[in-house]
Amino acid sequence: MNVCVAIDCMGGDHGPQVTVPATAAFLRTHPHARAILVGKPDVLEGIARPVLAEFGERVRIHAASQVVEMDESPQQALRSKKDSSLRQAMELVKSGEANAAVSAGNTGALLAISRFVLKTLPGIDRPAIATVMPTVKGRVWVLDLGANVDCTPQHLLQFAVMGAMLSATVEHVERPSVGLLNIGEEAIKGNEVVKQAGELLRQSGLNFIGNVEGDGVYQGQADVVVCDGFVGNVMLKTTEGLAQMLRAFLREEFSRSLLTRLMALAAMPVLKNFRNRADHRRYNGASMVGLRGVVFKSHGSADAYAFEQAIARAAEAAASALPERIAERMAAMQALEPAAAQTAEGENEP
Repeated sequence: MNVCVAIDCMGGDHGPQVTVPATAAFLRTHPHARAILVGKPDVLEGIARPVLAEFGERVRIHAASQVVEMDESPQQALRSKKDSSLRQAMELVKSGEANAAVSAGNTGALLAISRFVLKTLPGIDRPAIATVMPTVKGRVWVLDLGANVDCTPQHLLQFAVMGAMLSATVEHVERPSVGLLNIGEEAIKGNEVVKQAGELLRQSGLNFIGNVEGDGVYQGQADVVVCDGFVGNVMLKTTEGLAQMLRAFLREEFSRSLLTRLMALAAMPVLKNFRNRADHRRYNGASMVGLRGVVFKSHGSADAYAFEQAIARAAEAAASALPERIAERMAAMQALEPAAAQTAEGENEP
């Protein structure tokens, strides 16, 4: 995997204390990859010295004098933080010095800056936030998760194309199945936007399996699930809350008495395996998909292991030429539209 990833080292709740060790762990498991540590040199040089010594020319520091704060408005970050670590990471992707960028920083600022610097791909109106979630059958990519609250049917079609390419490149699924998140499996269910999106998806040439209800997401009914950002964000936060509640319930029940503590010891291998399968850190890394470059967002509170997963996903997407594949698919679909329109006109002639 001969790719270079720009790391916004200053973003997130923990900054270089997490991003630098995570980068080192990524480079150890990807011997042909390179990294650029973006941030304040006076902060990075001390922390990164062992990493620079270990990996030599495979890693370097790129100076940035500013930091986008987690509570800063996107407009403020875009206008007044032109030398921020977040902005400079995007500029490295734009210039071609890096093949992808990863940040744990301010989500709104990341969306605004990445869209301003990199622009959207031809045929894509808006970038979307996509992330992978566990299912009983494996994993599923879900988008949009909050970038676009109000969507048209055409936006949902574009999300489906982007999600399918994500699944194909990062998960190596040959022909990903795509589902439309809805309140019922029947085509007549849902609001007008969702019903019209379903019609577009049926004509798209994608492997569209129809509507998927909320429980179907975790049953693994589709490789990709599409929804607007309002619904997607509510589903994501509900999922995270449910996982936290279940962990709290298990901890509470196993600590009720001496007997339940002994039972917890006996069940430890099962509990450990369950924890590993449901560990949200393994699924860290949301793609800002639809841009003319690969950008991944890590959770702001991510530890080194979780941030490493985000770097690895970004590198995989860059190595698989994700933006180019999305652009090719959108161009192919647009080329088919005039022919489809002519066919429809011919069918309507007397």
